[in-house]
Amino acid sequence: MPKFKYTARDKYGVVREDVIYAPDAGAAQMELEKRGFEEIKLQLVEAKKFSIDLFKPKVKEKDLAIFTRQLGAMINAGVGIAEALEILAEQMPNKTLAETLKKVKEDVVAGMSLSKAMAKHKNVFPDFLVNLIEAAEESGNLDVILQRATVYYEKIAAIKRKIVSASWYPAMVVIIAVVIVFGILTFIVPTFAKLYANLGGELPFLTRILIDASNFLQSNMLYIIGGLIGLVLLNRFLYNTKAGKEFYHRIFLKLPLLGDIFLKGAIAKFSRTLATLISGGVPIMRSLEISASVAGNVVIEKAILEAKDKVEKGQEIYKSLDPKIFPPILIAMVRVGEDTGRLDEMLDTIANFFEDEVDRAVEGLISTIEPLLMVFIGSIVGVILIALYLPIFKMGELIK
Repeated sequence: MPKFKYTARDKYGVVREDVIYAPDAGAAQMELEKRGFEEIKLQLVEAKKFSIDLFKPKVKEKDLAIFTRQLGAMINAGVGIAEALEILAEQMPNKTLAETLKKVKEDVVAGMSLSKAMAKHKNVFPDFLVNLIEAAEESGNLDVILQRATVYYEKIAAIKRKIVSASWYPAMVVIIAVVIVFGILTFIVPTFAKLYANLGGELPFLTRILIDASNFLQSNMLYIIGGLIGLVLLNRFLYNTKAGKEFYHRIFLKLPLLGDIFLKGAIAKFSRTLATLISGGVPIMRSLEISASVAGNVVIEKAILEAKDKVEKGQEIYKSLDPKIFPPILIAMVRVGEDTGRLDEMLDTIANFFEDEVDRAVEGLISTIEPLLMVFIGSIVGVILIALYLPIFKMGELIK
């Protein structure tokens, strides 16, 4: 059945964008009118053709920061948008972004607004940037908004790097430990096992366990590898489901040491995004919706969308935030921002606070976990070495 993308205003006056499946445009129009939508605009979504984008580079925050900074600087210098896009398309280090900018430039030359031209490439330009530029086009301060977007993307990229480094550091150490143990059990232990088998006698309990583990590993190598691959694929499948992702994200927030970093990072991204959108003139409902999508955690995203529904019904933002998820300082600062009419400034302050908290938490995590992981690896290797050399200390008892 054909798929139509629609833009329409709901019963609360909020502009919404989504897709609907219908036999034709007329049927889609009637269905949306039944749902209470007005000012409906429909666009047929063409079926995607199969293509291989395996080696096509993704557009990341750092690429968008470069784009917004340079575009803002050129517009501020008086360069036309189409000309600026053409120049950027030739200079962008990211090939995917460069190719997309050429298409955007063609649409702009044909008379389309920059935001509408960018909206056609959602895999490259996120809703955050499209809505920000759309609001800037209406207010006429595009260069200023682009500079704000640059700061935003630099901050978001920094916070993501810190969260990734915090989660990958212990994971990589554990993986290295597993590889070391795997190598010892596969290549070193069998050599010692043959030596001790020729000597005869009863081996110490710890040595027997080690040799049995080595034998099991070698006899069931294919099953173990297959099981690990199956476990990875199963986890990936579950993570890609809505319920599975929410389950994993709840676990992430409850992890010792890491959970606090994930929560603070998500709050920082939410606050920074909402502050930038509000200061850029994007309507509060749309700002909350976009901010929810960039939080990076389904649990927090769900809580933000629930708050958005309450705000649509007339409740203040700070009263709509769930105190079980959002820290008291965030709710208090949002309340002050709403009371004083400086919500965007308060949200910026909150974002800076939580970004600093993430910095300190990551540094504390690494300084705490680094010696613990070294002790962990050393203990494993030490036990294995003791088990291997223990029979040598009892050589006289083994030789018969």
